[in-house]
Amino acid sequence: MDKDSQGLLDSSLMASGTASRSEDEESLAGQKRASSQALGTIPKRRSSSRFIKRKKFDDELVESSLAKSSTRVKGTSGVEPGRCSGSEPSSSEKKKVSKVPSTPIPPSPAPVPGLTKRVKKSKQPLQVTKDLGRWKPADDLLLINAVLQTNDLTSVHLGVKFSCRFTLREVQERWYALLYDPVISKLACQAMRQLHPEAIAAIQSKALFSKAEEQLLSKVGSTSQPTLETFQDLLHRHPDAFYLARTAKALQAHWQLMKQYYLLEDQTVQPLPKGDQVLNFSDYYGLKVSLPPHLTSELTVADRRQKREIRQLEQELHKWQVLVDSITGMSSPDFDNQTLAVLRGRMVRYLMRSREITLGRATKDNQIDVDLSLEGPAWKISRKQGVIKLKNNGDFFIANEGRRPIYIDGRPVLCGSKWRLSNNSVVEIASLRFVFLINQDLIALIRAEAAKITPQ
Repeated sequence: MDKDSQGLLDSSLMASGTASRSEDEESLAGQKRASSQALGTIPKRRSSSRFIKRKKFDDELVESSLAKSSTRVKGTSGVEPGRCSGSEPSSSEKKKVSKVPSTPIPPSPAPVPGLTKRVKKSKQPLQVTKDLGRWKPADDLLLINAVLQTNDLTSVHLGVKFSCRFTLREVQERWYALLYDPVISKLACQAMRQLHPEAIAAIQSKALFSKAEEQLLSKVGSTSQPTLETFQDLLHRHPDAFYLARTAKALQAHWQLMKQYYLLEDQTVQPLPKGDQVLNFSDYYGLKVSLPPHLTSELTVADRRQKREIRQLEQELHKWQVLVDSITGMSSPDFDNQTLAVLRGRMVRYLMRSREITLGRATKDNQIDVDLSLEGPAWKISRKQGVIKLKNNGDFFIANEGRRPIYIDGRPVLCGSKWRLSNNSVVEIASLRFVFLINQDLIALIRAEAAKITPQ
């Protein structure tokens, strides 16, 4: 073989090698492009260059985990980057690479966010979370103390005031859960241990009275006048019978409540007279109405509350100096033997039966003789607006002690001033109008008595 033919053969081999290498490189580039397209379905997230980065949400965490798994797929399943960029591959490797199909490699299946969340939620006790949201630690402590005192869930439901209204079934379910559910009882105990000592003391002071405690209190006579020392001595003599948080003052208050409801041993409830029998709805119409038990208990509690209010009003009746009557078409005469004057309004009238009365707006901390809010809107009136006094000579004067002026027959009486009231004087206080009427006969007697006492 001559030199020319040898040179042609070498050039053809080089050309064929170059062509085959270019084909292999194109196939490798196409494979890389296909794999990058297949893995490019998840867009690359932009990373922040700030030092403080915001927290990722659940979907972003899943996407970042997918991106990390895709990088692992690139490094293991594809051709090694060092060998592609480095020396030439061998002929056997070229054949293997050329035979590799150009189909995209499917990514590994990623966990679905909703599925993972569902699994996590199923592991958590939903009922515990719900119960802990409604039942506060204070409610659990109240429930435990009340059950230990009464041993009756029905009495606990009727007598204990929780943070919200629970039905009898909810109270029963909560008590059974505290007894037999280890998760709920553990969480409830941990929450109750974190309560403040003052809150625990306040809850313990509201514990219901047991039958043994009421039996001991009922032995104190109703006609006696027991003091705090009496109940303190009762606590010392029976330390095991009374609850640990009981005080002498609490025992005295409960004894007074038992006395009002005629629950002491020496008290007997007087039956109603036969002639004054009160008929209810069912007796009047001849019907037999059966009420549900919870409604019967509520009506009983409401009846007791009304009787207690009536007794309190009867006890405070002797303290009243000014009586308030509603004005109707058939109202009684304005004056009697004890009424000095009358402050008559459009809705009510105030009977003045003492020589000095105070006018204003009654509040919890401020008690006055004439509450002007019974006549109408009195939010502009001071708590102590004025004072009406009867002098020894039989003259009435009104002194203004409030911020707003008092108008007497259209004349303003400012704060710190006083004005004489005559019969049929019109008194106007913050758009509320009254007529001041004087009992002329009784005032004439008072003036006569004053004239006798006054030396000539």
